[in-house]
Amino acid sequence: MTKKNSWQASTQAAQALGWIDEQTKAITPPMHPSSTFIRDADNQYRNGYSYARDTNPTYDQAEELLATLETGEDALLFSSGLAACAAVFQACRPGDRVIMGDVMYWGVKKWLDDIGEPWGLKVSYVRTGDLAALSDCLDEGPVKLVWIETPSNPMWSCWDIRATSVLCKDHGALLIVDNTVATPVITRPLELGADIVMHSATKYLNGHSDIIAGALVCKSNTEFWQNIRLNRSLSGAILGTFEAWLLLRGMRTLFLRVRESSNNALAIAQHFENHPAIGEVLYPGLASSPEHKIAKSQMDGYYSGMLSMRLVAGEAGAISAAANVAIWKRATSLGGVESLVEHRASVEGDGTLVPSDLLRFSCGIEAVDDLISDLEQAIGATKT
Repeated sequence: MTKKNSWQASTQAAQALGWIDEQTKAITPPMHPSSTFIRDADNQYRNGYSYARDTNPTYDQAEELLATLETGEDALLFSSGLAACAAVFQACRPGDRVIMGDVMYWGVKKWLDDIGEPWGLKVSYVRTGDLAALSDCLDEGPVKLVWIETPSNPMWSCWDIRATSVLCKDHGALLIVDNTVATPVITRPLELGADIVMHSATKYLNGHSDIIAGALVCKSNTEFWQNIRLNRSLSGAILGTFEAWLLLRGMRTLFLRVRESSNNALAIAQHFENHPAIGEVLYPGLASSPEHKIAKSQMDGYYSGMLSMRLVAGEAGAISAAANVAIWKRATSLGGVESLVEHRASVEGDGTLVPSDLLRFSCGIEAVDDLISDLEQAIGATKT
């Protein structure tokens, strides 16, 4: 009989680590909705569960699987991706300095602008992927953590995680990597030197656009990690048990979904790379992409299901193209089985760094020829 720790990651995911209910022999993990648990006769909690704001068997199963896939020591689920982000920053102290890439999920920057900095965090931004700029910024004074997202949303620039990790360690800073887009199917930042990995689990980990969830995974159980755990408990930023159960269900098909959506994204990027109506295709999987060398060095043969395109017809043309799709859905989010398109500059509003001629695409698992044909007719119907 083979040992579970010898299984490939895709097998561990599909089998949910081989979990079988001892009492019923069910192969599908049950959901535990209870908010409270019985004490022992001497008032102790020897079974490890006391109150669901701290932990619950349903959280445990999803957290253990995610920690295993990310090759980490521990994982924590949160009520949303932003709640997970906030827990990291709130584990810092007022006056601590953090460094961020300038292109990232806009919600993180908004949290830092509206809550983090007024609370007392000192935030510096550097050009995404620019190691020289990061080194200079680190030299300016003590830094608690560096936060990077790779590939970065929605321009899909890439950070060299290994090199960034070396810089962080040389300056005594933690490295946090948003791995929402790549997922552990493609990139495992903890193996490349990161200290903590963050996921908007709403996206690829769940994969069905039917929950809001976040997650963090640590390389080692440090004091900083314990502060994050305490923050989750005291702030109540926990995931509901039904959502945790759905997340575990979704992760069992993670490898199939991510690989198929990545194949679709690459085919679409290659099709439109030299299209007369497209000014630029932003996708690190393209051999012509300036991000390709870094991406290839840390991504396992797939480059995610996300890409962006800049239309020659400009902002009006981009908005018009999005209005004329049939299969693609005009909606915020990413990582589901259905394909989505979004004019990001409109969503982010004033102050966005996203070009106004850019459309962001989350490729689902539909037939790629249908997705390409739908985009061809939509782009052909654009109005400038």
